[in-house]
Amino acid sequence: MYKLVFRYAGVQTLVSVVKAVTIYAMISLTVITLLGVPGIPRTIGIIQPLLMFLSITSFRLVTALWLGQGFAQFFRSKARRNVIIYGAGVAGQDLANSLVIADDAWPVAFIDDDASLHGQTIEGIKVYPSSHIIKLASSFLVDEILLAMPSEGRRRRSEIVASLADSGLSVRTLPSYSDMVQRRVSISEVRDLSVDEILGRDAVDPDQSLMQHDIAGNIVLVTGAGGSIGSELCRQIILQRPAILVLLEQTEFTLYQVYEELKKYLDRMSDEQRCELVMILGSVNDSKKLESILQAYKVTTIYHTAAYKHVPIVEENPVEGVRNNILGTYAVAQTACELGVKKFVFISTDKAVRPTSIMGATKRLAELVLQALGQQQKQTTFAIVRFGNVLGSSGSVVPLFRQQIKAGGPVTVTHKHATRYFMTITEAAQLVIQAGAMTTASNEQPTGAPVYLLDMGNPIAIFDLAKRMIELSGFTIFDEMQCQDGDIEIKEIGLRPGEKLHEELLIGGITRDTPHPKIKVADEEFSATEDIEGLLMALRSAVCAQDVQAVCEIIASHFEDISLPGPTMLDAER
Repeated sequence: MYKLVFRYAGVQTLVSVVKAVTIYAMISLTVITLLGVPGIPRTIGIIQPLLMFLSITSFRLVTALWLGQGFAQFFRSKARRNVIIYGAGVAGQDLANSLVIADDAWPVAFIDDDASLHGQTIEGIKVYPSSHIIKLASSFLVDEILLAMPSEGRRRRSEIVASLADSGLSVRTLPSYSDMVQRRVSISEVRDLSVDEILGRDAVDPDQSLMQHDIAGNIVLVTGAGGSIGSELCRQIILQRPAILVLLEQTEFTLYQVYEELKKYLDRMSDEQRCELVMILGSVNDSKKLESILQAYKVTTIYHTAAYKHVPIVEENPVEGVRNNILGTYAVAQTACELGVKKFVFISTDKAVRPTSIMGATKRLAELVLQALGQQQKQTTFAIVRFGNVLGSSGSVVPLFRQQIKAGGPVTVTHKHATRYFMTITEAAQLVIQAGAMTTASNEQPTGAPVYLLDMGNPIAIFDLAKRMIELSGFTIFDEMQCQDGDIEIKEIGLRPGEKLHEELLIGGITRDTPHPKIKVADEEFSATEDIEGLLMALRSAVCAQDVQAVCEIIASHFEDISLPGPTMLDAER
């Protein structure tokens, strides 16, 4: 009984007391009532255990009340903010207790969709329906709602978030159970609402047989391992128990970051689940280094994520964009073919579809290069995975919007009607692995490298995303044109060079279904091997000469929608 913590006294405490007193009562009844003790009335054997039960129980309940919410509410500091907890389940109750004990915030009400709970009191806090939120916020001076629904699907949480958008309240959420199980966060940690919850896309559970197909027991190389997609791929890969995971990255700091993070993952695994981690600092353009890596570690699977992806930066640095995105991809793929790597998975982008930017063009030409290599040889199986914007990746609008909202605005959007496809970074990495696993031998692929399209749902208007993030941060929108007073302005700055108003995933032709509901394969035209070889020769010559104009003209000759960028810093130096 004395192992129980008083402040958490509840049903479990009562059960423990009953067990302890029952054992004592059996002894008391036997010794005093049945056998008898001279000078002690036999009724004491019955009355004494009852009095003991009442005294122990009452003492613990009073102590729990004193240390818990009852007296804490009476003595609490007026400086603490009041909050409403949406979800009166176990997670909501734990969150309420944690807030009270931490002296961080005071829960004044529960909101729950279960009508049977309405009007009832849980942990001293009354439960209300969602229709009472505005009234409660006004009565208790609440400016924040905490979502405590970790077991609910993302779609349901999104519906709740949408219903709170006009309330003027800031919304934060308890982590999902998957995050807590993987020890990323604790149950008492409340975080800002993630945009994947705002968008409300439910991810499909990965097929474990596909996840393990190219990884389990194999030697895997990830290029660009320190990047947003590369690092998430590494997190997913080590869960599939590869023999060795090789991290190739040209930036020292990001390589250190991902290596240290993965080491922590491995420390929580058993010896049977762990793999060997190898970090290599280097560029994908270093063919000699690539050759030594593949030979030394006998790599069987490559996930090629190394690329320059920011449209404005590549637009200003086309030579480096071509060197890394096209020639670098060719160097890795060619070396993989020569040394018999079994699988090569390439990460592409929706900006490669009818490209209007140098970056998009380099990714499309990289796709064509891999398709040509796939036709030339049969040892290495190629797969191209194409998808759109990834939430939380570097350069994403989401962290930019958060930063701008925190600074008080304005929140900048390129165009009021611009739309983009979005996907969570975890879902993207899992689908990349599964798409690669679906790819069969190259001689069964007419293009030499099938193009897989990830189902990203409906495109999202960037303006609507900005508006919703502002509202869910507890602010109102200022609009001078419509004489609308508010806290934060949304400012339209115009499309940057090379940017599209709307993105797309399919170049032409048709798509075919695959065994996975969120992955399709596209039947698209591809270039002849001779044309690709000539293109690579011309680009390599222009890059070696640092001839910006020649690089741009070669790319523009292949894509009618490309407009040549303006003068760059390199042009000025030349």
